[in-house]
Amino acid sequence: MPTRNDIRNVAIVAHVDHGKTTIVDAMLKQAGAFAAHQQLDDRMMDSNDLEREKGITILAKNTAVKYHPKDGGEPITINIIDTPGHADFGGEVERGLSMVDAVVLLVDASEGPLPQTRFVLRKALQQRKPVILCINKTDRPDSRIDEVVNETYDLFLDLDADEDQIEFPIVYACGRDGIASLTKPENGTVPQDSDNLEPFFSAILEHVPAPSYDEEAPLQAHVTNLDADNFLGRIALLRVEQGELRKGQTVAWIKRDGTISNVRITELMMTEALTRKPAEVAGPGDICAVAGIPDIMIGETLADPENPIALPLITVDQPAISMTIGTNTSPLVGRGGTGKGADAKSAVKNRKVTARQVKDRLDRELIGNVSLRVLDTERPDAWEVQGRGELALAILVEQMRREGFELTIGKPQVVTKLVDGKVHEPVERLTVDVPEEHMGAVTQLMGVRKGRMDNMSNHGSGWVRMEFVVPSRGLIGFRTEFLTNTRGTGIAHSIHEGHEPWFGTLTTRNNGSLVADRAGAVTAFAMTNLQERGVLFTDPGTEVYEGMIVGENSRSDDMDVNITKEKKLTNMRSSSADSFEAIVPPRKLSLEQSLEFCRDDECVEVTPEAVRIRKVILDQNARGRASSRAKNG
Repeated sequence: MPTRNDIRNVAIVAHVDHGKTTIVDAMLKQAGAFAAHQQLDDRMMDSNDLEREKGITILAKNTAVKYHPKDGGEPITINIIDTPGHADFGGEVERGLSMVDAVVLLVDASEGPLPQTRFVLRKALQQRKPVILCINKTDRPDSRIDEVVNETYDLFLDLDADEDQIEFPIVYACGRDGIASLTKPENGTVPQDSDNLEPFFSAILEHVPAPSYDEEAPLQAHVTNLDADNFLGRIALLRVEQGELRKGQTVAWIKRDGTISNVRITELMMTEALTRKPAEVAGPGDICAVAGIPDIMIGETLADPENPIALPLITVDQPAISMTIGTNTSPLVGRGGTGKGADAKSAVKNRKVTARQVKDRLDRELIGNVSLRVLDTERPDAWEVQGRGELALAILVEQMRREGFELTIGKPQVVTKLVDGKVHEPVERLTVDVPEEHMGAVTQLMGVRKGRMDNMSNHGSGWVRMEFVVPSRGLIGFRTEFLTNTRGTGIAHSIHEGHEPWFGTLTTRNNGSLVADRAGAVTAFAMTNLQERGVLFTDPGTEVYEGMIVGENSRSDDMDVNITKEKKLTNMRSSSADSFEAIVPPRKLSLEQSLEFCRDDECVEVTPEAVRIRKVILDQNARGRASSRAKNG
């Protein structure tokens, strides 16, 4: 079978924060992708605002570098797919792997293989992709290169890799400094026999197979991702498997339901570094972008009109977590912040608060996010959104919030399924790294959440690594408590591990809520009196309404409180004289923390300015009647 030696397609996969995006930056710089005068940022591939803020990759992105071999041969295009390292964005990983012929597995020289390493490697091995192992961050003072390589071999054996896949080449790198070597450096040092990524490029050229194709085969191109452009409309990113794709060509578009229609390619573009440039033709193995097909979807095929042959649809793992997303139903809907003036009015004017706007936005998300599901509920203004994990759904809500949407978000739930007539729920494999003194606290925390310990290892550095199998329900709200119990030192990562029979009832939050019993503005006087009751979430002057949660009670039951109580005037002093009494700073909850805090009868109100936790039933008396009805059955 003929091959194209002028091109290589490779995906870089790794656990969160093991240095994928940093090493791609170094590859772009050393391959001469940028002019000398260009201002370059760190983590150039993380172009999304949320990616930069959270320091993680959310969307799979592709780039291309022109590598000039040192022997003076023809330049070779290396297409690089930078994939997310978080299992919640597994749909992006699966799409990225469908575009490439091999993967570079990046592993931290200190942390070693972690749950997401297992997740992305399992996907690569299932698709029979060759693997290049890159041990990154060799300069970390706590690096343990030999042990990490052995742990990676164990992981390959654990995932049933075949003999060819286990015989992987190893590259040692310090991505931040842009240095790689095939010779193992000392622990805690940068590779000494190299000052660039040349050995890394050479390993890619040698071990990543060149795309093969059949000269007689008709056109086949697989849609793997979608993008949008203000001028060109929807852009489909695809890999050409067979044949050639040309600008202006008429092709057969094979849709997900099997129907075929002829469409014209109005624009064809190829990626160079971080920009797309117009091209005339794309051949087998090329990753290109086409415009001119407004309703094209991920997984569909562009084929020869005379002989249309569909490629298999991209399949992704089933969702494990769901939450209800609906329109904002609180008394403060559409009010914006508490600010006054023209800016506040224009901000409120552009607010998106109707059910139609929310549904349209969720439908738009489905186009580019193959791992998401949107189901109707009993209410016309709320939908059940299912995804891989809590983080993936929180990212969607955060994006909608920044676009001006006001939403009510229900407590995250697990997606169950029936197996042989019994309810099964998703379980996660949780890996925890903690200092030895916190081992007991973590074991106790996992015991409450029905987690069972599967493995424990001590590297002799004062830290212990424990592996638990725990129901996904038990991890909702786990992170905040875990960080508190380990004094902020613990590291926890989890990955979906399948389904097991229902574990029974779980009590994850022992404390009740402090609930505002009337509308008004929070006063410093009321806060001072309520501080001993628990931890408060609001600042003085914040507008609250009946049923809004203003703090966490120190006891297990809910308490209705008057947080708007004002100090009465006397003839001795004014009402504001003591307003500067010592108030403990309130605990500010982020969107993810608010979702974790929720109980079943609570929900989160999300607006561009604020995140508030509230009761589902706002009226105090109606809430009491509902709870007594629930108790009496």
